[in-house]
Amino acid sequence: MASDKCSSFLLAAAAAAVFVLASAPVAHSWSKEGHMLTCRIAQDLLEPAAAHAVRNLLPEEADGDLSALCVWPDQVRHWYKYRWTSPLHFIDTPDKACSFVYSRDCHGPDGAEDMCVAGAIANFTSQLMHYNHGSADRKYNMTEALLFLSHFMGDVHQPMHVGFTSDQGGNTINLRWFRHKSNLHHVWDREMILTAIAEFYGKDMDAFQKDLVHNFTTGTWSDDVSSWGDCEDLLSCSTKYATESINLACKWAYNDVREGETLSDDYFSSRLPIVTRRIAQGGVRLAMFLNRLFGEHNRDVASPA
Repeated sequence: MASDKCSSFLLAAAAAAVFVLASAPVAHSWSKEGHMLTCRIAQDLLEPAAAHAVRNLLPEEADGDLSALCVWPDQVRHWYKYRWTSPLHFIDTPDKACSFVYSRDCHGPDGAEDMCVAGAIANFTSQLMHYNHGSADRKYNMTEALLFLSHFMGDVHQPMHVGFTSDQGGNTINLRWFRHKSNLHHVWDREMILTAIAEFYGKDMDAFQKDLVHNFTTGTWSDDVSSWGDCEDLLSCSTKYATESINLACKWAYNDVREGETLSDDYFSSRLPIVTRRIAQGGVRLAMFLNRLFGEHNRDVASPA
């Protein structure tokens, strides 16, 4: 079970969520809605053993709901204790290179290796490998590892989290989204998600989630959803996901966008399918990770060092 200390800390973090999210200066990840959808989709796809492990690791106050704490890493990234995690939410790549090279791009502002979202996913996956090997309580905080992995799986699927260095993943490309001011990063983080939920689902996120699930079970994406989980080595999967994101960022996010312009119907209708597919892929892949780490497929995961 999660320790009382960790449970109390996470409860405090959850209670402070409104304050932290309101005071954070810039959005740097899928919106609250995007992360919650990724975690809801994943939890609904868990096998019994993995579902039990997740409930076991969540603090009591989460009431067994992973999505309730999926935004926790965003809430604490500006706290002194967790300030070191800020570079873990994204990857800066060379301008116009439209590629991700782990050895070149996965580092912190000070050059520290593995300090990017791809490295973070590998790190917390490695920690969670200890859960079924008797060393979990002695060596790592399994609850935090679960929350970080779940959050960063969402981040790595947001194309603008693997963006260009000079514009900070689109954060400095100021423009308008329909009638209000925004920036390119925020358009991909939240604007398109909120616009879709409002315009097509009557502001009902459950209906939006139901549509996403339909698309990969019997709908538009059902023919290729089986390939989403293709990845032999869990510790290297995030490199594949980051490469997908920078390719999508170049083809769809940055393409034909100019500073100061207004993005509206044409951009929204052509890019929304990318956003929805990436949210769904993040959820399906997070479930694959957790099932292999905690469930009957754990035998396929190499024992941790």
